[in-house]
Amino acid sequence: MTKTCLAGMAALAIVTGVANAESTVQTPVLDHAKVFKLAEAPGRKFANGGGARDLILGTLKSGEAVRVHESMQPEGAEPNPAHAIEHSEFIIVGEGTLEFIHDGVSEIAGPGDVVYVAQGTMHQVKNIGKGPIKYAIVSIGGDIGANAPK
Repeated sequence: MTKTCLAGMAALAIVTGVANAESTVQTPVLDHAKVFKLAEAPGRKFANGGGARDLILGTLKSGEAVRVHESMQPEGAEPNPAHAIEHSEFIIVGEGTLEFIHDGVSEIAGPGDVVYVAQGTMHQVKNIGKGPIKYAIVSIGGDIGANAPK
């Protein structure tokens, strides 16, 4: 994941107004500017060889819950099953080529592209390129915090 991509992802998380402000989950309030260091973010490993690093989980001063994490899916890995979400997501592709399958449609995204996943959308992200795909996910509103990784 490039530093530019991560910076764009963080800015998107802070300025977007797409969130569901009715989240009842209590998360730390993000009430001052700061840098969230990727190197300090806790990591998770997946059975398919992929992984994630969790950068931010909190509530913006405007009331929206937000979660930001980086994910990696290796070439040839079995993707996570299709699933619906109860929040909104922006997926910012940093490296590789992914297939975004949703609503009976398949779309391709590459480095620098942004995928929007509306709340309630049944979707799946699949690596279709050579090498790993790396992408950042900015999740906003809805059930954010309730499904935070342990």
